[in-house]
Amino acid sequence: MARSGSRRCTKADEGEHSSTTGGALLQDGGVTDAQDHPHSADPSIEAAFAAQAAASAAEAAANAAEAAASRARRALDPAVMRAHYRQAGLAEKDLAQGPVEQFDRWFHAAEEAGLHEPNAMVLSTVDAEGRPSSRTVLLKGYDAEGFVFYTNYGSRKGREIAGNPRVSLLFPWHGVARQVIVEGRAERMGRAETAAYFRTRPHGSQLGAWASEQSSTLATREELDALYAELAARYPEGEDVPVPPQWGGFRVVPETVEFWQGRENRLHDRLRYRRTAEGWAVDRLCP
Repeated sequence: MARSGSRRCTKADEGEHSSTTGGALLQDGGVTDAQDHPHSADPSIEAAFAAQAAASAAEAAANAAEAAASRARRALDPAVMRAHYRQAGLAEKDLAQGPVEQFDRWFHAAEEAGLHEPNAMVLSTVDAEGRPSSRTVLLKGYDAEGFVFYTNYGSRKGREIAGNPRVSLLFPWHGVARQVIVEGRAERMGRAETAAYFRTRPHGSQLGAWASEQSSTLATREELDALYAELAARYPEGEDVPVPPQWGGFRVVPETVEFWQGRENRLHDRLRYRRTAEGWAVDRLCP
C-alpha cells in the first residue's frame, strides 16, 4: 500500500543517486569531479535522496506485509483444517457404572491436562417457536442428580427454559480430543442452595448479579458501569450482599450422556449412557 506523500524511486532517480553519492558524475562519456558540479555536493539534495530511499524502503516493507497478510487470510480455509487424532480409544469395558462417575474421571483428566476452564460448557435451549440458542456457561457442581449452573432467571436462557426445560450441555475438551454431551431437563434449584452458593462468589460478582439485567438492552456501557458503582457504594467490600430474587441455579437432570473420544481416520469412539427404567444402558454410536 503506497504511503501518502511518498514517491516511488524511478530508474532515473536511482542513476542520479548512485552517480552523485559515488563522488563523480558521468558526463559525455567521461568522468568529472563532483566539485565541478556544485549541486551534486549540496547536503540538502543528499538528504532528500536519503529520505526518498527510506520512504521507498518503508513502502516496500508495507507492501510485503500486506501481501503476507493477504496470503495468510487466503490460507485460513476451514475446509482444509483438520486435526489427526491419535489418542487411545474408549471401550465399553473401561466405562464407569454410571455417567456421573465417568464424567468425574474425564473432568479430572481434563483439569490435569491443563485445559483452560474445563468447567466451561455450551448450554443450548429453544424458544417457543423451536429456534435454538447457545451460549457458554460455567459448571458449578455435579452429582448423581445432575449438572448445576447459575444465571439470571430473566435472561434469554432462563425464559426459554421456563417455556421448554429440555436442554443440552456440551463440554468441548479439544485439547484432549474429547467431548461430553448431556441431554436432559433443567430444573430450578431451591433458594437455600442458591443462597449458599451465592455467598461463595467474589464480592464483585455478587454486585454484578444485581447490576446486570441479563439479555436486556443497554443504551451505553456507561449506564451499566454507573449502576455497578452505585451498588458498590451501597454494599462496600466486606458487607453482605443479598441474593437477587431473579438470580438462581438450574440443575440439568440427565437423560443421556455421550462420551466422545477422537480416533484416527475419523473413526471416533462414541459411547452414550441412556436412562432406562432399570438404570443406565450404554449404546455405541457410529462416528
